[in-house]
Amino acid sequence: MAAVFPLIGIVGAGAMGRGIAQIAAQAGSQVLLFDTHADASAAALDSVYSQWDKLHEKGRFDTAKKVLYRSRLQCSNSLAGLAKCDLLIEAIVERLDAKAELFAELEALIAPEAVLASNTSSLSITAMGARLKRPQRLAGFHFFNPVPLMKVVEVIAGLKTEPGVCEALVRYARQMGHTPVQAQDTPGFIVNHAGRGYGTEALRLVGEGVADFATVDRILKDQVGFKLGPFELMDLTALDVSHPVMESVYQQYYQEPRYRPSVITAQRLAGGLLGKKVGEGFYTYVQGVAQVSPEASAPVLADLPPVWVSPRAARRAELLQLLKNLGAHIETGASASAQALILVAPLGFDVSTVAVVERLDPSRTMGIDLLFDDASTRRRVLATNPATRTDMRQAAHALMARDGKAVSLVRDSGGFVTQRVVANIVNIACDICQQGICSPADLEIAVTLGLGYPLGPLALGNLVGPSNLLEVLFNMQTVYGDPRYRPSPWLRRRGAIGLSLLHEEE
Repeated sequence: MAAVFPLIGIVGAGAMGRGIAQIAAQAGSQVLLFDTHADASAAALDSVYSQWDKLHEKGRFDTAKKVLYRSRLQCSNSLAGLAKCDLLIEAIVERLDAKAELFAELEALIAPEAVLASNTSSLSITAMGARLKRPQRLAGFHFFNPVPLMKVVEVIAGLKTEPGVCEALVRYARQMGHTPVQAQDTPGFIVNHAGRGYGTEALRLVGEGVADFATVDRILKDQVGFKLGPFELMDLTALDVSHPVMESVYQQYYQEPRYRPSVITAQRLAGGLLGKKVGEGFYTYVQGVAQVSPEASAPVLADLPPVWVSPRAARRAELLQLLKNLGAHIETGASASAQALILVAPLGFDVSTVAVVERLDPSRTMGIDLLFDDASTRRRVLATNPATRTDMRQAAHALMARDGKAVSLVRDSGGFVTQRVVANIVNIACDICQQGICSPADLEIAVTLGLGYPLGPLALGNLVGPSNLLEVLFNMQTVYGDPRYRPSPWLRRRGAIGLSLLHEEE
């Protein structure tokens, strides 16, 4: 089948440009690659050839196909050499002025029916086309790094983009073997917008002293199932990429509190602690392997105090059964005895507030996170409050580790780690649906393929329940008095009437 765009030009021979060039040639297009630095184009050509050599050695295709692919990829010595292209994709520096200037130059060279596309990750397509005579021929075509492996591409329509342009890009993405998702021209589009709830909330948790980088990563991997913790992920993408995106989305949304960047990443970026590629980020890397200190062993105690569970605890019946399975002596009275360890399981509230409201002895009170069913997780998370005694902290830790499951202890905060991060992920996703940035189905596809989440954010919301998420957010608003935790109207309606988050409105 003939390629949707028989001849394409790519401007920018960095990692993104060369990745797009590779899959475009494999899709049947003749590809011209241009970079202002001639040596960069030549290096990119060698890099793509090397990739094809490796794939050939692995038996992915035969020698004839490798020769064919090579014949489709060439370098151009100038922008003028791209004049006959059917599609021109820019993959240059992430600066609006530079991209707008480039498109103005390209428009003067190409045929009126040719398509211009930007690989921007978060900048406005409409703003890029403001200087063009034919802005209707410009669209966003955002791939993810590494392009051949990340099988999703965002197709973005500016305010003046012709529908047929996006339709053609969607077809071309499928020819490339990628899954296209369509988005409106809004800051961060789908993936970089939806991703704000993961890293930014994790940074707030560390900034508040709730837990350290490694503990947050462990909790979110073991309780929710993320392949990488937020700090592992930022080390992989590198702060010189991820922090500017944080700032860009925040500024373009006029300082929306949900997207507020962190001084932690700003400082580490300034200090050159970019991540894995330089050997030092949130973790130190030796031969590419993160150096992570082992977790402290759980205390082993001969005698444990009896346990009393708050009648308001989330998943109280499940918690009581868990304690029974762990061999705890459970008190069933209306109040705890003077010797008992007191367990609370709040949604959104901090342990200190629960102790005060329920008139519990804070020195013996510990919290446990039960947003998810304990049986579905590989880790339990306990929270102290400022008054918790050492003996009670150790007793709770020892008890919860009796069956060998990992246990993390964190400092008191509204919503624990998992509750805060999951609630923010789902809430921001609901806002994306509320704004009509994309369809719920495309949102789920974009996030699972583009961010590698174990579930799409709406499916994650369905799993824990919209009403539970609303309780977390409302209570966190009470604790923090912060607008970043205000629930999305899209979530509020579904939480109120019990509909699945994936149920679309008529």
